[in-house]
Amino acid sequence: MPTDAVVIGVDSSTQSTKAAFTDATTGRLLAVGRAPHRVDGEGGARESDPEVWWRALREAVAGGLKELRATGADASAVSGIAVAGQQHGLVVLDRAGVPLRPALLWNDTRSAPQAAALTGALGGPDAWTARTGSVPVASMTAAKWQWLRENEPATAKAAAAVRLPHDFLTERLAGTAATDPGDASGTCWYSTATGAYDPELLALVGLDAALLPPVAATGGARVGTLTAAAAAELCLPAGTAVAAGTGDNMAAAVGLGLGGQGLLDHPALSLGTSGTVFAATRTRPASPLLAGFAAADGTYLPLACTLNCTLAVDKIAALLGLDRDAAEAGGELVVLPYLDGERTPDLPAAAGLLTGLRHTTTRQQILGAAYEGAVVTVLRALDEVMRACGEDPASPAAAARPLRLVGGGAKGRHWIETVRRLSGRPVLIPDSTELVALGAAALAATAATGEDAVSVATGWGTGDGRELPPLDRDMETWDRVSSVLTRATPALLT
Repeated sequence: MPTDAVVIGVDSSTQSTKAAFTDATTGRLLAVGRAPHRVDGEGGARESDPEVWWRALREAVAGGLKELRATGADASAVSGIAVAGQQHGLVVLDRAGVPLRPALLWNDTRSAPQAAALTGALGGPDAWTARTGSVPVASMTAAKWQWLRENEPATAKAAAAVRLPHDFLTERLAGTAATDPGDASGTCWYSTATGAYDPELLALVGLDAALLPPVAATGGARVGTLTAAAAAELCLPAGTAVAAGTGDNMAAAVGLGLGGQGLLDHPALSLGTSGTVFAATRTRPASPLLAGFAAADGTYLPLACTLNCTLAVDKIAALLGLDRDAAEAGGELVVLPYLDGERTPDLPAAAGLLTGLRHTTTRQQILGAAYEGAVVTVLRALDEVMRACGEDPASPAAAARPLRLVGGGAKGRHWIETVRRLSGRPVLIPDSTELVALGAAALAATAATGEDAVSVATGWGTGDGRELPPLDRDMETWDRVSSVLTRATPALLT
């Protein structure tokens, strides 16, 4: 690949699209274009019009091109593009590829009853993990499709194609239907055991396999080039290679250099709209407490996701009239900030909980306790991820391994210090801030050249950063929050 070649990694998240124009040789971020999304819905509903994602992609690419030209390069240098999208969302299309309704997003919890019914219909959690690596929860696409069948049967019957968010955008780019094992493994109708769609599970949810996109070998597999129409809309060369792309968590793992010949069993914690923990492993995960995903590169990505992270803590800060960093340790107080239900633990109908309030309690302590409740929830999930990788999370080896901290919360002083205090682990904060987009850019480079995406990202050094030493672990707070969570779970389930 020539040294002046540029690849584009697209991060199409819940809230916005980013297009990262990246030097394909060095990994240097040359330009980033951004555009917002709109999310609608009240109560448990969370929906977006897929056409908004496409418009946002166009706007983000246009903004990136404007920045790129300021560096002396132009669109002719672009050789590849890949999309990393928010996982699990359900997109239903007509025969012309037009959305029949707004997409049901991953954090739409209306499908919780369908998830529970599907779990029982196959024989329980263990039956699901043996096939898919995951148990249906409200987030999973199969539960959303079942909700659609029961609540909008005419729409489900009219569907000519069923896509994930990143599939929808990839098809708009290349004119070819395609997905990858990583994002497909979040549907609960793709089997990580066989590496293919599971006919019995498709029959269980009444879905014709012909409505689904073919599964490429990896997220970096070349599925075509930009169509003439897409190239014209994006002002990019028509011969630009299009990768299969993947889910946002899988792309973040690539950006961190996890998997393949890179780092294995090195956990990452993403503090964003949700709190997510994952690690790359060659062992197929099958824990009912986790999402046992495939990775974008042929390895596996055991993952746990909590719904309530930075947005929940920011909401509590706003209610208290405080800046997000104006927090103190919670003391006796415990806050479980489950403002949108919860996914890990699986409590889709839960509301927030506050206990231990006294006359001496300050606003700053309430806010600090919200941080602690969110971080303990995420770190408890991390322990299960490490067990899925075959490692005892309490072992000295696990405690010595740096925890890679990414996402918007990784920029917040109190988030960083709370994770350090409650984990007792060294924390590595990568210098790169657009890891999902950079992981997608590495997949785009693979589509253009055939190089291994994780090796590309490792060579770029996108996962490198500053390492903070461990703090003495605050077991008093850990035990207090864990005890409240354990005692409160039966009430939160009702």
